[in-house]
Amino acid sequence: MLEKIKHSELRGQSAARVRAAIRSGAYVGQTAGLASGKLQANLVILPAAHAVHFETYCRENPRPCPLVGKTQVGNPDWAELGAIDIRRDVPLYNVYRNGNLADRVRDIVDLWENDWVAFALGCSFTFEAALLRAGVPVPHIEVNRTVPMYRTSMETTRVGPFGGGMVVSMRRVPEHQVARAQDITARYPWAHGAPVLVGDPGEIGISNIDAPDWGDPPVGEGVPVFWACGVTPQNALAAADLPIVVTHAPGHMLITDIDDTEDAFIR
Repeated sequence: MLEKIKHSELRGQSAARVRAAIRSGAYVGQTAGLASGKLQANLVILPAAHAVHFETYCRENPRPCPLVGKTQVGNPDWAELGAIDIRRDVPLYNVYRNGNLADRVRDIVDLWENDWVAFALGCSFTFEAALLRAGVPVPHIEVNRTVPMYRTSMETTRVGPFGGGMVVSMRRVPEHQVARAQDITARYPWAHGAPVLVGDPGEIGISNIDAPDWGDPPVGEGVPVFWACGVTPQNALAAADLPIVVTHAPGHMLITDIDDTEDAFIR
């Protein structure tokens, strides 16, 4: 059996080194704080018949769904983003069948179909590295937890079968650093950009921030700050009720070789 690698042992390692640990099964945890300086991405894989509508949905909802790449139909290798095999290079995948979460698996080699298309969407883990470089604390990384994520009352723009509410992630930020956090994250539109809300979660339909819908309960002190989140498409995909869709499990991202300072564009 492979010896498991701890999150702390991968901090400071290259994107290729982290992906190798994931592909081998030696690392199976969340990816926040890993491969600093490289773009981390949310992942959606679905049949080609639905790809056009989904791509348009992303373009109509760029804050929660910043589209940075898609694969060729049926090709699991993603050279444009790195030496990536999309079937094996994410620590944990969610498999949805007819809108319901049916399974969580470590790879999708046996599930892969020749008509599948994968989409990469920007992730807030990218701007977290920028916050840390600027001295803004990101407490969940310090304690190796997954960022808390919440359903909201904010609706996305519907395209074809895809629609539904926006999901947000939350980080507590010291009050004197909130403006700095807003300015820094606004520089990363391909990683959700500036916050959608600072302060009262009730304004966007969140009744209890200590009980997130995904991730771990929040840690740290400060003002609650909410950013659009790449788990939003999982809501849209569930509502679309497709026979099968695969995504990353929240917090378990695809790590690319793309510098996180690059502008968003299709690769």
